[in-house]
Amino acid sequence: MEKTKYKSVQTKQRAAGWIFLLPATILIFIMSFWPMIRAFIMSLQTGSSANMRWAKPLFWNYTRMFQDKKFLLTMGNTFLYLIIQVPIMLVLAILLAQLLNNKDLKCRGLFRTMVFLPCATSLVSYALIFKSLFATQGLMNTILKNLGFIHANINFLGTTSTARAIIIIALIWRWTGYNMVFYLAGLQNIEYSVYEAAKIDGANGWKTFWHITVPLLKPTIIMTFIMSINGTLQLFDESVNLTKGGPSFTTMTMSHYIYNNAFGTGVANFGYASAMSFVVFILVAILSFINMKVGDTRD
Repeated sequence: MEKTKYKSVQTKQRAAGWIFLLPATILIFIMSFWPMIRAFIMSLQTGSSANMRWAKPLFWNYTRMFQDKKFLLTMGNTFLYLIIQVPIMLVLAILLAQLLNNKDLKCRGLFRTMVFLPCATSLVSYALIFKSLFATQGLMNTILKNLGFIHANINFLGTTSTARAIIIIALIWRWTGYNMVFYLAGLQNIEYSVYEAAKIDGANGWKTFWHITVPLLKPTIIMTFIMSINGTLQLFDESVNLTKGGPSFTTMTMSHYIYNNAFGTGVANFGYASAMSFVVFILVAILSFINMKVGDTRD
């Protein structure tokens, strides 16, 4: 009798749990998973938005993109930003967090706010600021000419190498403070007694940082790395607002090219754009999986 009552109570608890989860589950499916399913179906179709039909062969959009030199160029641009910007940004973020976590540092709150402030700037606003700074008649050209480093104005945003460098600098400037906040939160969860024990054992600042701080922050480092990979592979605003993808697509990102195919060229090529979007999704999933596996030290 008691076992029957216990089972009935368990059944009611499970039913109550599912009832509470059901609204959120339905919303997540409608708002996230259903659009993903529809996008995959659309990636197997061709034609304009009003006249979509199944592609022949079915995966033609996927084979087409790897013959598309512009898409391959935008993929290379995106990975260039990822390889250069993400490690620099995360190293700067963890070093700044370590510096601003010092309890003896005066005005810590002010310095933390100053580092985080770029993140509070809107994406369009900060892109326009960098665009005006590095314009042909902008402040950077004026400063460099007055210091005697250059004799004629440089077209920073119209030259491939400098335009890519400016996008990388802009990304580092904006997102370093954002990642620093995560590292600060992680550092504040580390017991100060651990550092005191390291000092007693004779460990200097570098050894303490490398052998204590970094290992204890590993979960946070993995999380920020995955978020940074995800964000960089979907990079859009900087490419659109700073360089418009020029010169000759050499600074355009994959997301910018996908947008152009879906909305920006006058022909709504939703099938091809959906296929490219799924490639970005697969790249994010693969790189995140690799990062989690490399960072997982459990046996």
